[in-house]
Amino acid sequence: MKRQMLKGSKVVFLALYLVVMVFPLYWIVITSLKPQKEIFSFPLRYWPDHMTLQNYVNIIKISKFHIYIANSLLISLSAAAIVVCIAVLSAYVLARFKFRSHRNVMLGFFLTQMLPGFVSLAPLYLLMTKMDLINTRSSLILMYTVGLIPFSTILLKGFFERIPSSLEEAAMIDGCSRLSALVRVIMPVMVNGITATFIFAFVQNWNELFMAVLFLDDESLKTLPVAMNSFVMKFDVDWGAMSAGTVLSVIPTIALFAIAQRFIVDGLTQGAVKG
Repeated sequence: MKRQMLKGSKVVFLALYLVVMVFPLYWIVITSLKPQKEIFSFPLRYWPDHMTLQNYVNIIKISKFHIYIANSLLISLSAAAIVVCIAVLSAYVLARFKFRSHRNVMLGFFLTQMLPGFVSLAPLYLLMTKMDLINTRSSLILMYTVGLIPFSTILLKGFFERIPSSLEEAAMIDGCSRLSALVRVIMPVMVNGITATFIFAFVQNWNELFMAVLFLDDESLKTLPVAMNSFVMKFDVDWGAMSAGTVLSVIPTIALFAIAQRFIVDGLTQGAVKG
């Protein structure tokens, strides 16, 4: 009897937790389908009386929403790909070789995760100005890459430590170089971990706002978070357009997670266990 009550209480708790987590997303979707006069109506309507797609039409026709999405995709995918390429090599070195400053390097990677990103915005802006990269996509790609390499390296290091070193040693005995053994033997084994790391980097880049606002001024270069921020005006907020933009902005990430769900779950599970 007690066991059944405990099981029932867990089900109720999880159901309430699910409602709390899903409700904000539901409210954003419903708000995006409401006409402007219903958004601030009282009492609150949990379902629109007159459902409309006008908010979506407005942000697509009036704003350069397709350009913002294209910029976000280009910058996020490019930075994520570069991060994975560099992190794979650095994680392999840290997992397979023990050198004098090994612990210091790992400590440095962990310390970078403790500092809030906005602390470095001012010096980074000065650096980008001296490099003549302000108002270019390259500035964001460079900054996103540098910012995500430490954590991605730490994450991939766990995958490499799980794979026995005898695999690449056997490949090198058969004539492969160390780099060839890494590419041909090790990387296919840890494709789940690489995929999970790539998706993590992509989502972080896709949602980043502060650097995008700081480094980009040209309307044709702005990313999606910057465009969403423009809906917050001095004395008003266009909640309908912001909600519609939010719904459209989460579609790529939802689609990416849906396609690569198996790789993410397997990859994070494998990386958490050292073999």
